[in-house]
Amino acid sequence: MKLSIIIVNYNVKYFLEQCLCSVRAAIAGMEAEVLVVDNHSADGSVEYLRPRFPEVTFIENKDNPGFAKANNQAIRISSGEYVLLLNPDTVIGEESVRSLCFFMDERPGGGRNRGEDVGRARCFLGGE
Repeated sequence: MKLSIIIVNYNVKYFLEQCLCSVRAAIAGMEAEVLVVDNHSADGSVEYLRPRFPEVTFIENKDNPGFAKANNQAIRISSGEYVLLLNPDTVIGEESVRSLCFFMDERPGGGRNRGEDVGRARCFLGGE
């Protein structure tokens, strides 16, 4: 498995739906898994999304342990060579994930040999 995409959800089912649509297109043909951790949403997120995205693994928490714990919960069961933590209000481009994996594959050791910081990728919106 090349990539695990982890998304933590709390009461944002419509944002998450758009996010998952973009992820589905971006990982088409890739060895990838998508894990959504639902932090005890009251908006029926899982019931609404599970039939629309049968390829996604949904983890339903019985309480809200918080964003960090939910990410760690999914990381522990992920099987990807790389892990992408994605916010549920994010829509990603169709080539973005492939480009990110290619970038990482081209830098054995995560770029540490050349002093590069490629352990994480950031996206800036706006004029910066």
